[in-house]
Amino acid sequence: MQEKTTYKTSGVDIEAGNAFVDRLKLKVPTIGGFGGMYKVPRGYEEPILVSGADGVGTKICICSRLRDYTTIGIDLVAMCVNDVITCGAKPLYFLDYISLNTINPVVDDIMTGIIKGCELADVELIGGETAEHPMTFDIDLAGFCTGIVEQSDVVDGGDIHAGDLIIGIESSGVHSNGYSMINHLAREGRLRITDDFLKPTHIYTSVVKELLNEVPILGMANITGGGIPENLPRCLPKRLTPIIDWNSWEIPDIFKKIMKSGDVCKEEMWKTFNMGIGYCIVIPDYAEKDAHDTINAFGYKSWTIGKVVL
Repeated sequence: MQEKTTYKTSGVDIEAGNAFVDRLKLKVPTIGGFGGMYKVPRGYEEPILVSGADGVGTKICICSRLRDYTTIGIDLVAMCVNDVITCGAKPLYFLDYISLNTINPVVDDIMTGIIKGCELADVELIGGETAEHPMTFDIDLAGFCTGIVEQSDVVDGGDIHAGDLIIGIESSGVHSNGYSMINHLAREGRLRITDDFLKPTHIYTSVVKELLNEVPILGMANITGGGIPENLPRCLPKRLTPIIDWNSWEIPDIFKKIMKSGDVCKEEMWKTFNMGIGYCIVIPDYAEKDAHDTINAFGYKSWTIGKVVL
């Protein structure tokens, strides 16, 4: 006699999903509705909403390899909020999407990281989706963030001129880009994966907020996939070009390890990884000292890594 078909025998455990949501509500009591609500802050004359969506890519495979999912949620928040703040916006709220083949304790670890990331970014977690997809892939994550900025305060690069300086703020390591190469080298046995590869992405909201108060910031770039060569030009007017002194900061050891293990050429490294610079700002030359002092006060290292030319 054939077993009666249920959703659970098909691979989706609704009870396990509901139990997860109940556990999550103990930490984030406001979630659980059909839609997440957020009260728009007062005090803006012409508010502009800025939104961004991103994921963590194949860094999730490193979590699986090391059996540690406790910080990947921080990466997810960071990837979204670090994009939103490049416009000068203050991040307001965050939503997540988690897809996995079965509800298991890993999802609690992921949510712990997401909640921590929201605390670090000073954003409210207002909702999300946890999808159980049996007989498909393992785990995938996506996030969505919305921020707000006064229209007159939008940072769009329009005021950047030749001679302005480019300041680089240190990354925590690889952040969340380039992991397809890292996983490829690990599968071939050429690269040993250690906990250093799980260091969560820096969340730059606090330091950028202070910089916006203290320094005339003309442009900003979140250094993600494509590295400095791909991301920095995105914040500049088309008529201008960034000139980078690639020797102005020390490349972290983790990138040297990847380069040596995989026999990766320098050009490929620069266009794949952040190489130690996680975020860039463009400022007038007279603001150089104030910019470094502000960044360093938050515990980050910084370097003047280049300038803008015609």
